[in-house]
Amino acid sequence: MMLTEILEVIFALLTLLMSAYLVRHYLFTLIVLQKPKKVEQYPAVASTYHPTVSILIPALDEERVIGRILKRITELSYPKDKLQVIVIDDGSLDATGEIARYYSERYNYVTLVQRSWREGRHGKASALNFGMKQAKCEIVLCFDADYYPQKDIVEKLVRAFEDPKVGAVQGRVVVLNEPKNLVTRIVALERIGGYRIDQEARDRLGLITQYGGTVGGFRRDIIESLGGFDESMLAEDTDLTLRVYLAGYKVKYEVDAQCYEEAVDSWKSYWRQRKRWSMGHMQCAFKYSLKILRSKNLKLGEKIDGLLMLNVYFMPIVILIAWIIGIPLFLLKYYRWFPVFWSAALLFMYSSFGNFAPFYEVAAGAYLDGRSRACWLTPLLIITSLYSVLICTKALLDLLVSKLRKRTYPWEKTEHKGDGNYYIMRNVPNQ
Repeated sequence: MMLTEILEVIFALLTLLMSAYLVRHYLFTLIVLQKPKKVEQYPAVASTYHPTVSILIPALDEERVIGRILKRITELSYPKDKLQVIVIDDGSLDATGEIARYYSERYNYVTLVQRSWREGRHGKASALNFGMKQAKCEIVLCFDADYYPQKDIVEKLVRAFEDPKVGAVQGRVVVLNEPKNLVTRIVALERIGGYRIDQEARDRLGLITQYGGTVGGFRRDIIESLGGFDESMLAEDTDLTLRVYLAGYKVKYEVDAQCYEEAVDSWKSYWRQRKRWSMGHMQCAFKYSLKILRSKNLKLGEKIDGLLMLNVYFMPIVILIAWIIGIPLFLLKYYRWFPVFWSAALLFMYSSFGNFAPFYEVAAGAYLDGRSRACWLTPLLIITSLYSVLICTKALLDLLVSKLRKRTYPWEKTEHKGDGNYYIMRNVPNQ
């Protein structure tokens, strides 16, 4: 009986841990639903605040999409005399460099910097550090090569920096190729929950708003004082988020600053992308958990939220362990407190983790966006919930192996096919 009692205690603790995430996401959903912010589709209100802005666009073998974002960059409404665009060709083996050079030769505010095949291809953080050497402006914004921003997105992003306490800013990501297949539709649901509810709630509550690495930016002097991007981290954006907060600054979320992304469209690509995100978050959890607890620049709420945010990708593994413990208890018919926690665990398993997008956040976000039909797809998130158990378990094992071997885990880029052009023509407002 001693063994079963120990197992039940462990199972109960795991269930309580899952419940913390459940409560957190319920709270976020209620906060935003209580007073939802209307997302404006018209241009940003005119402002006298126009700092100089450097835009970094890292690109590795992106010939299918690099022309799309560069053409859009030339259409931005921000004053071109205050704009510097830096395209970083990070050792591409395709026509990425040639396409970027076409724009750099025709627009004096567009600069192309290139690394050879041997010099480049070491990850996004490495490419950004290379581009930062050329950045001369007060504010630095970053866009991935497959993104398609609003024409006035720079105005919407930089207005946050009028507050001297803001060290970084993050805009909203919207999936461009959502109608393509089941995978893109599920990714779109995750993005709705993550950006329409989760990020907005954190911003309102004064918690740890996350810089996402694209559709956002930072003060150049702050990042330079922090030593640039950490090239050993697979989630350089999460790493930067924590360094900004630990330095005494904050990240501001701008839901109106929307940018369209070309989401992964296969389960294989989903696996590779989310595995990299998982490993990157786990790296940050190991690196920053104690620093968060000891920080004098963070409030108690920020510390709690920071720890929950950092450890979210461990939750699928927690759920796996709960299954491993719970099934024997069920078969042994040990019925003291077990039935209560087993019933709760079934709910918490489905509701406590994901890409910042448990099902109720997705449903609420879709409702606020006026997309009631998308709510019908919410039950499909069980697919990615189960898939994440495998992804995160493999991510942790690979991370531990790389640490034991004292090797840096290689960066795996996401392939972009460029078929989002069709959806730009059909669905994205010309704003």
